[in-house]
Amino acid sequence: MTVAMEKPPTPEPPQPADAVPEAAAPVAAVRRVSRRMVVGAIVVVWLVLFAVLRGTNTLTLAAADLTGLHRWLNDVNDSIGANRNSNPLFLYFFNEIRLVIDNLVTLVQHLISQPSDTRPLPQIGWLGVVGIAGFVSWAVGNWRVALLTVAGFTFFGLQGLWQESMDTLALTLSAVFVALLFAIPLGVWVGLSDRVNRIMTPFLDFMQTMPTMVYLAPLTLIFLIGGASATIATVIYAAPPAIRITAHAIRSVPETTVEAADSLGATRWQSLLKVLLPMSKRTVVMGVNQTIMAALAMATVAALIDAPGLGRTVVQALQSLDVGTAFNAGLAIVVMAIVLDRVTTAASGRAEAARRSGGRLLARRRQLVVAGAVVTAVLVYLSHTYVWAAEFPGAGSAGSNIASAADDVTTWAQDNLSGLTNALRDALTNGLLNPFQSLLTDSPWWLVGAVLIALGVVLGGWTAGITTAVCVGLLIGTGLWSDAMTTLASTVVATLLVMLLGIVFGVWMGRSMLVDRVLRPSLDAAQVMPPFVYLVPFLALFGATRFTAIVAAVVYAVPVAIKIIADGVRAVPATTVEAATSAGCNTWQIITKVQLPMSRSALTLATNQGLIYVLSMVVMGGLVGAGALGYDVVAGFSQSELYGKGLAAGFAIVLLGVMFDRITQAAARRTSA
Repeated sequence: MTVAMEKPPTPEPPQPADAVPEAAAPVAAVRRVSRRMVVGAIVVVWLVLFAVLRGTNTLTLAAADLTGLHRWLNDVNDSIGANRNSNPLFLYFFNEIRLVIDNLVTLVQHLISQPSDTRPLPQIGWLGVVGIAGFVSWAVGNWRVALLTVAGFTFFGLQGLWQESMDTLALTLSAVFVALLFAIPLGVWVGLSDRVNRIMTPFLDFMQTMPTMVYLAPLTLIFLIGGASATIATVIYAAPPAIRITAHAIRSVPETTVEAADSLGATRWQSLLKVLLPMSKRTVVMGVNQTIMAALAMATVAALIDAPGLGRTVVQALQSLDVGTAFNAGLAIVVMAIVLDRVTTAASGRAEAARRSGGRLLARRRQLVVAGAVVTAVLVYLSHTYVWAAEFPGAGSAGSNIASAADDVTTWAQDNLSGLTNALRDALTNGLLNPFQSLLTDSPWWLVGAVLIALGVVLGGWTAGITTAVCVGLLIGTGLWSDAMTTLASTVVATLLVMLLGIVFGVWMGRSMLVDRVLRPSLDAAQVMPPFVYLVPFLALFGATRFTAIVAAVVYAVPVAIKIIADGVRAVPATTVEAATSAGCNTWQIITKVQLPMSRSALTLATNQGLIYVLSMVVMGGLVGAGALGYDVVAGFSQSELYGKGLAAGFAIVLLGVMFDRITQAAARRTSA
């Protein structure tokens, strides 16, 4: 009876298995949209409160007004200037450093660019400099690089910019010498010690995150305006790549090789000199290459603190809106960058090329090197002795023609493209920049600060939120909150444009090796080209406006974003793309549903780097009408009563960079996880 009344049990086992996905699916869905929903809610609340509280507690400060902090910084500057020759710290430390650096720069200038005390001309004239450059390029590279170098240096003279080019080269070489003097030993130490690596990494991050212009203000306070401050600022900017790449080279040497040397009884010093450094030589030379490129870029920027060379010519031309002269000098900077880049790149592959060529050519090459050294010595003697070999012949007619052609093109563009360029400028300015800037500058400071902190927590986590809170508090303390928000608006708009172009061209490059081969040289050239050069054509096309600064920042930042996104798209497994194709997905679906979602970490990293690169152009934007923090920094260099305000503006730029760097880096890590 009991058995008859029992029914077969309902199949329960499948239900728990089915119930788990049913219960988990909503949770997963909530997790996927929760961050977006929170960000959306923050923005909605911000807009509502903005409509109610607009124009209150904005902390606006007029261009000529100063806060107590600015006046205190002015007093510190005056006090240091008055006590510079009596304060022991300056008398026996800072002044001695300035004297050593000044003497080094002056020595190199007297050798190749400036008359010395006993001579109306440099010790080595143009013929000797060209001979030395060609010989060194051939000795460390090959004959093609030597021809490029000789042609490039001769071109400086044909442009009528021989002395300015040699001044830039002298400052660059001096800064690279000082940078490598510290960077390579420090890089080796960082590569050998994990503890030193942990200690140095935050400092290197800070040095690379800080916009280049921001170094200049405090350095002029300590070392005065001139070659010493310019060289030290260049060293600060150029040393981190050499340290990082050298450390990477040391860590990349196989452990088995080091263990084999240890087993043979080699001391740590012998392992370093006989194993680690020889095996990492090629990578270290690449670090030297990056240091030279960074030093050349910074040497032109340092013209703002009276550094000699091509940068000064560009700045003066920009101030007078002389597009032709600025373009001619900018072209010389580009040529010098290409020559130095090719020489150091060839040097990094020299050992491998010699090994492929075989040992039979080694003895013949040594004979040729000796012969080349003799010829170079003869050219140096001639340039030291005879005026015709010391002064570059001619009046630089090629430079006049280049400047005239640039002026003609500029005039044509202004006459024929002004409608298009003005429409583009007005559409972006009125449709995007002005509304967003109004939202930031007309909202109460506490509302914008709360929004930034909340976004930091949501996007980057609690650590990023705390960093944002500290940066917001310090920004308020600088007294430049309104200017910082104006700069922030331009930075965000420029970064949006960078990411738009980065995604379009990055996906295109990542999906096609042909497109990669076509576009990559242009991207490399844009990264090598000093930022000053970007300002020249855009200033002619768009005038001195915020839009000009935004376009220049986009051109400066977009190459690195494109490369990062292209690498991320290319890293998507081919099997995944093939599976999507076999499932019937078209090209658009593969890009939007497979490749971009699987490249989220690359997209976040590209956003991080785009923001940092755009911020590094803020001060240069101040030269062409961008206003806000960039203008404050530039005005601080030129007007002593605004020095403290300019110094505070530089610190505010650093705070913006640190805040967004930490948020985007944390977001990248969370995305990767």
